Amino acid sequence: MYVEDAVATNRAVSGKELLDRYMTDLTVLTLGLARMRGTSMRVGPVELLRFGAPRVSKSQVNWPIEGGLAAGAPGGSFRVRSTEGRLLATLEGYRPRVPPPVYTAMQLPVHHLLTRLYLMRVRGREPVPGPTPPEPDRVRSASVDVAMCLTLVRLTGRRRIGRAIVFAAAYHAVCWTVWGRTLGGVVTRQRVVAVDGSPLTLTQSLLRFALLPLSWITRQPIHDEIAQSTVISG
Repeated sequence: MYVEDAVATNRAVSGKELLDRYMTDLTVLTLGLARMRGTSMRVGPVELLRFGAPRVSKSQVNWPIEGGLAAGAPGGSFRVRSTEGRLLATLEGYRPRVPPPVYTAMQLPVHHLLTRLYLMRVRGREPVPGPTPPEPDRVRSASVDVAMCLTLVRLTGRRRIGRAIVFAAAYHAVCWTVWGRTLGGVVTRQRVVAVDGSPLTLTQSLLRFALLPLSWITRQPIHDEIAQSTVISG
């Protein structure tokens, strides 16, 4: 098995920083559900993965995988390195306990999401990938999308909240992932990208949408902070 995630960066990152950030960012990204204790990744009392001692060099950190509930057998490694303008994370030789189809459908998307968000947190939000649109344009874009979703839900003949939420989630997730913009973004000439300028993944888009209500309540861009996304003009 070989799994890779990468983000662009304009700075060199040391192996020690990559190690230290992973130890702390895992807890932040999982809202405290998972954390590193020594060389073990745990959810509460359950040891999901047990690593060997991390091997840290000037520009990378490498954790050998030794066991844990999620591992079918010892072997493989998780490596993160800073190389040629990229932060690159690879999972190689890992043997999950569950069958490959189950791993691909259930665990792999979570791995990609958490690893990508970790790499982007290490990269940081600066430099921004493009000019930031004015707040009135963002409000206009959101208004167009709300009207679009409500209109299409009404056309189905049943005005159920559950149906509306599912439709809105699918509409935003597909538009952000495939085109980088919804109809509102087309009208106001703005798009949503990851902090390194790359397109959002589907899981990033779904996470961003799920956090929108929290951002509205707090009036803070929590959805962009956690999903490591940003809105740019163009």
